[in-house]
Amino acid sequence: MNLVKTFRLTLAAALLTAGTLAATSAQAQAPLKIGYTDVQYVLARMPESKQIESDLKAYNTQLEGQLKSKATELETKYKTYQQGEATMTDIVKADKQKELQSMQQSIQEFQRSAEQSLQQKQQTLLKPALDKLQKNIDAVAEENGYTYVFNSDGGGSPLLLHAPKDGDISDLVLKKMGINPAATPAPVTSGPKAAPAAAPAASPTAGKTKTKTKK
Repeated sequence: MNLVKTFRLTLAAALLTAGTLAATSAQAQAPLKIGYTDVQYVLARMPESKQIESDLKAYNTQLEGQLKSKATELETKYKTYQQGEATMTDIVKADKQKELQSMQQSIQEFQRSAEQSLQQKQQTLLKPALDKLQKNIDAVAEENGYTYVFNSDGGGSPLLLHAPKDGDISDLVLKKMGINPAATPAPVTSGPKAAPAAAPAASPTAGKTKTKTKK
């Protein structure tokens, strides 16, 4: 199961949904001036970025632990069932099989809800940083007379395919936030590891052992 894509795509996509165009009424009468910024480049150099990634990894680890615990419990119960299957009555056997199937369905549902929960966690953690970035993009655009500012990163599909270097306001935005571009690390390119999919045993049948691994 892929609970989270790379941190890079998350940051870029989230900002795009928040809006990356900046314009003011004062600039409306001025000559058209277009600028651009690499959203990933800026976000990865903001102090908040490291904390967001750390918190996201911690939350993902928590989900991984819960998933592993559920899978281990199911595996243990299935082994117990196999060991006692030969001496079980049909009624008891059917009841045990039903219990195992219910546990397996519960794990699959947990995997789905965990993915949604992690996505919501990402959005919650990102919002303050995105709001701060948008505010500073607006400020730099207004101060330097830019009518529009585009995102040149675009999460793998750049919105801007060609532009002059002097239109890049990325470093101006960083400096506006008090961040020295030359003193900050390279952009984050990977996020927390995806929680491993559980490998619960399939519904037991007539003494045959089947194992189903969900990827």
